[in-house]
Amino acid sequence: MMGDLGDNLRGFINNRWLVFVAAMWIQSCAGIGYLFGSISPVIKISLNYNQRQIARLGVAKDLGDSVGFLAGSLCELLPLWGALLVGALQNFVGYGWVWLVVTGRSPSLPLWAICILIFIGTNGETYFNTAALVSCVQNFPKSRGPVVGILKGFAGLGGAILTQIYAMIHSPDHANLIFMVAVGPAMVIISLMFFVRPVGGHRQVRASDGLSFTFIYSVCLLLAAYLMGVMLVEDLVELSHRVITIFTAVLFILLLVPIIIPLSQNFFSDTQVELEEALLPELQKLEAGRPQQEIQEVIFSEVEEEKPVDVDSLPALERRKRIAHLQAKLFQAAADGAVRIKRRRGPRRGEDFTLMQALIKADLWLIFFSLLLGSGSGLTVIDNLGQMSQSLGYDNTHIFVSMISIWNFLGRIGGGYFSEIIARGHAFPRPVAMGVAQLIMAVGHIFLAMGWPGAMYIGTLLIGLGYGAHWAIVPATASELFGLKKFGALYNFLTLANPAGSLIFSGVIASSIYDYEAGKQAGAHHPGQNSWAAFSSWLMLNEPLKCTGSICFFLTSMIMSGLCIIAFFLSMVLVYRTKTVYASLYGKSRT
Repeated sequence: MMGDLGDNLRGFINNRWLVFVAAMWIQSCAGIGYLFGSISPVIKISLNYNQRQIARLGVAKDLGDSVGFLAGSLCELLPLWGALLVGALQNFVGYGWVWLVVTGRSPSLPLWAICILIFIGTNGETYFNTAALVSCVQNFPKSRGPVVGILKGFAGLGGAILTQIYAMIHSPDHANLIFMVAVGPAMVIISLMFFVRPVGGHRQVRASDGLSFTFIYSVCLLLAAYLMGVMLVEDLVELSHRVITIFTAVLFILLLVPIIIPLSQNFFSDTQVELEEALLPELQKLEAGRPQQEIQEVIFSEVEEEKPVDVDSLPALERRKRIAHLQAKLFQAAADGAVRIKRRRGPRRGEDFTLMQALIKADLWLIFFSLLLGSGSGLTVIDNLGQMSQSLGYDNTHIFVSMISIWNFLGRIGGGYFSEIIARGHAFPRPVAMGVAQLIMAVGHIFLAMGWPGAMYIGTLLIGLGYGAHWAIVPATASELFGLKKFGALYNFLTLANPAGSLIFSGVIASSIYDYEAGKQAGAHHPGQNSWAAFSSWLMLNEPLKCTGSICFFLTSMIMSGLCIIAFFLSMVLVYRTKTVYASLYGKSRT
């Protein structure tokens, strides 16, 4: 009895679904950057900053959230728990020091030093993201789309989750939000960091995996709907602290629900019907004579695809023999043809690339620029959502910020699911899904440009879905084309497209056009001044220059729509170039 309990406990600790659930919880703490809008007013008042200085802190935050080269490198050199510990320490030191300065517990620092602290604190997110994605795409090599979509979705919801927890704390001192951002995520990461790791998940395929993913998707949709409802109620109705505490308790319950999957698999199921049963001696002998790296290249999840349909109905002993024999054949096939010993000009697409090898490939740059144009245009809307809604006459801008966060989450979940159907179900290149997301965003930008009644609701819906889908599709695509060995470095290189797009599209195009239109309106109120004179007067007086009407973002939105269409064509070029790769990866699953 005690032996069975010990075996079940060891199986639970090494269950790939436990790793996945722990990674989901870690990703729930990776939304620190989304809280900057709530933290910045406290910093502005306490340190007597103006809006331009706060904008510089925002740039430092965006850079910290996206520059992950160090995280990618450390995830290759250190065990994943070590990389997670570094990220937790960065988060704690960066935001903890900002909290000490804001509350007067530490001497005041110059603006550049606060920028560095914000960068360091937010940069901790890149370690959380990288470790979670690297471990889970290795544990679920045949379900990369759903896995990446769900993990990136939880990162998008992180800000809303942390905001709800702070609402429960109900502290009159708003600086305590900075303290919570410094301490809360670090505590969660340290408590979970030993669970997030590769556990040979490709050997743990079960017939029930599809049902498990359906369960996780259901929890995600319920969580998104619940958070949307809670945010709306808390925004429209004055609630007591007890009600807010109950709302937060229900949120914690929803976050804990996915642990049911690894618990049920290891303590409440018949372990004899698992596909990862012990191999027969003939297979063990075959493994003993092969290098470990070669063994790892055999994907055991293909047993599920290749086995005859009548295997599951056989007696347990016969079923184990059939599966072991099939696994032995897979090893032999890998030795004969799947593992290329002699290579010319480096690895081929679908094999393991280093970052330097990938940088000379056109496919990587097609992904990068398509992501830059697509996600960059979406981030431009997210960064300017407050001014967009105000220019169209909406007083309550928070509703659109909350809505686009939820649509972003659902886009990541849906993008992973839809792209998996395209790739695994039909053997089409996964970038097809990215092209669809970019067309959806192009339509959303047109709605925002027109400024029709209700256009903000439709525009934020379409752009949130499309923007979120990018961050489920791109990491999965990169892992398929360039392998998993250096996935951390490849992923963190591609994330640079986000701040690059934001810097160009939001920092140059959108802001310049907005200021020009606002200057024209100011000149209309002062007939003796033209728009540029009005704009110069604003610079001298350092007063806010406001623009009203759909004209404020009409040209910007049309430009963003055009950029999304260009991104769509780049995605289609990538689709054409990678047809044979996806046919070889997933084509046999259709036969």
